[in-house]
Amino acid sequence: MLDDLNELRTFQRILACGSLSAAARDLGVGLAVVSKRLASLERRAGQRLVNRTTRKLSPTNEGLALLPHVDRMLEELEAAEARMASGWEEPHGLLRVSAPVSFGRIHLIPLAAQLIERYARLDIELKLEDRLVDMTQEHIDIAVRIGQPRDSSAIMHKLADNRRILVAAPAYLDRRGRPHSLGDLNNHHCLRYDDSTAAWRLEGPDAKLVDFMPRCRLRANSGDAVRDWAVAGQGVMLKSRVDVVADLDAGRLEHVLPEWRSAAAPIYALVPSRRHLATKTRVFLDVISANLATL
Repeated sequence: MLDDLNELRTFQRILACGSLSAAARDLGVGLAVVSKRLASLERRAGQRLVNRTTRKLSPTNEGLALLPHVDRMLEELEAAEARMASGWEEPHGLLRVSAPVSFGRIHLIPLAAQLIERYARLDIELKLEDRLVDMTQEHIDIAVRIGQPRDSSAIMHKLADNRRILVAAPAYLDRRGRPHSLGDLNNHHCLRYDDSTAAWRLEGPDAKLVDFMPRCRLRANSGDAVRDWAVAGQGVMLKSRVDVVADLDAGRLEHVLPEWRSAAAPIYALVPSRRHLATKTRVFLDVISANLATL
C-alpha cells in the first residue's frame, strides 16, 4: 500500500529535480535516504517507477502514471494542513498582540472589542508596551512596530505609511504664536517622550534632513502623557500622525509647520516565520490594514 508520505514526497521531488542528489538537497536529507525511500516505494508498489543510469534519470511508464495521483494527493494534504493550521473558516483561540502603548490604545483596543463581538470563538490579549518584545519567548502572534523593524526572523506585513509630525493645541499657539520656520521653535516649549539627548531629525520641503534640538521643559517616558500635555496646551510635540489624527480632526491639536516632518516611519506587523498564517492572525491583519487605510 502506498501510504508512506515521505516516500511519496521523495518520489515527487526526484522527478521534479531530475536526479537523486538534487532531490536530496531539495529535501534536506542525505542521498542514501533518498535512494532508500525510492527503493522502498518501488518494492511496495511492485513496479520500477524510475529508470536510473549513471548519466540520467527518467520515469518509467508506471512512474508517469503514478505521478499525477501523487501530485494531487500531496496537494490536497497540504491544503488540509493549511486549513487546520489556520483554524478552519472562523478564527478561534487566543491571539496575542504586542504594540506601542499610544498606537494600541487608539487603534487596537476598539478593534479587539469589535473582533470578539464578531467571532464568538476568538480571544484577544493585548500587550501594550513601548519596548521591543521577544515574540518567541513571550508567545506573541503579532507585533506591531512603527518604523523599520529589526527582527530578521519574523515576516513583515506593511500596514500603512506614516510619519511623525509637529502638533500643538490651538490655545497654546494662540498664546505663544504660530511658528513660521523651524528656527521659530527655539522660542517654544517642546514636549518629548523619546531620548532627550537626541535631536529631532526632520525632513524639510526640499527633502533635506535637518537635526533640530528642541528646548524641552516637560519630558516623560509615556507617549500618552506627552500627548495629554500637548492637548492641555503645554507645548509642541513630535508624534506619529496615526496617533494624533483623531485629535487633529476634532480640533484638539493643530498641525504645526506642515512642511516639516520626520523621515518615513511605516507601520509594520510582524508575525513568526511560518508557512501558513492562522485565520485569527490573517483576519486581524486584514481588519487593521483596512482601518488604517482610511486615516
